[in-house]
Amino acid sequence: MRILLVEDTHDVGEAISRRFETIGHAVDWETDGRAAADILGFTSYDLVILDVMLPGLDGFEIVRRLRQARKTTPVLMLTARSEIEDRVGALDIGADDYLVKPFDFRELEARARVLLRRKSGEATNIVQCGDVVLDRASRSVRVGRREVQLKRREMTLLEILASRPGRVFSKDELIDQLFGFDEPVNQNAIELYVGRLRKKLEGAKAQIVTVRGVGYQLASDDTG
Repeated sequence: MRILLVEDTHDVGEAISRRFETIGHAVDWETDGRAAADILGFTSYDLVILDVMLPGLDGFEIVRRLRQARKTTPVLMLTARSEIEDRVGALDIGADDYLVKPFDFRELEARARVLLRRKSGEATNIVQCGDVVLDRASRSVRVGRREVQLKRREMTLLEILASRPGRVFSKDELIDQLFGFDEPVNQNAIELYVGRLRKKLEGAKAQIVTVRGVGYQLASDDTG
């Protein structure tokens, strides 16, 4: 999934970015609030992780503008300020969750998973299509009883397709969700990842189907 991280403390931003990239998410990291607000005006994200105290615009104003534009992107706010008024204020203007620094990265990841689940309308970390079962928490995949070893981008590609079975994703959509701004990539990369994932899912009751001229979908034998 694609995440916008807005954090001006370099070591914190670097650690968060590396953590989420390691498990397969594409992360765009911005340190200036005004620049982040501009990016949100023309780029869609699955999640925004947003510090409160920022140069340019603070996190509260960024959330306010995002909601005024009627964008429903989940927002997880980070701050060193633990006063109840700050937390209530952030939630009231449209933030979805609030985490006080310093925090444990396991909690950050868990809260991010909750918001990503909520965005896709799922109640648990388990995503299933046919006999393909993906666990977002453990980053593991099974086909029936067989465990399948996937690399991080293969895992994310499967997560995107399996979260909306039957929905056709264009190559451009998949590029946007798999890669950040700083990663030069073309549509051939999507074909490569789809090919690798297909091989690893061989024998499953769900297949990646090419819709010629449109994109790819994950379809199960049960739904045809």
